[in-house]
Amino acid sequence: MIHPLFTRIGRTRVFGLLAPHVLPRLDLMTHRLTGGRWMPSRWALPSVLLTTTGHRTGIARTTPLCAYQYEDGSWLIAATNFGRPRHPSWSTNLLHHPQAVITADGRAHHVAATLLSRDQIAAHRPQILRILPVFDHYAARAGRDIRVFHLA
Repeated sequence: MIHPLFTRIGRTRVFGLLAPHVLPRLDLMTHRLTGGRWMPSRWALPSVLLTTTGHRTGIARTTPLCAYQYEDGSWLIAATNFGRPRHPSWSTNLLHHPQAVITADGRAHHVAATLLSRDQIAAHRPQILRILPVFDHYAARAGRDIRVFHLA
């Protein structure tokens, strides 16, 4: 369960302005320095690294994300982009190249991404809110449909 304090902080304007620039870099740097054993985001959220293939460049791109893991080993991720109006580039990469790698607890898992429909998102809503209680706030702030992917 995510602490309510993190939920309140995640809704603030300051967090929305600073977090997209600071948290991913801090997570990646710390992940590398600890040999994949730790990321600061794990204090607040279940976090993984997602490696996608750039849809224009073909270059591998790695992004820290919060993710829900199902018992069958598949994953659920939401492309909220901290409530910003544009879709995150990793989600566009998945639309063009659905093969990706999730790294969790130091282990890499090869996955294929499927974009969920609105009805499917509604069906997975409890899991989305478990990993990201600010999902509705981010969706309202972004003013766009949030892409949600199932990775299996």
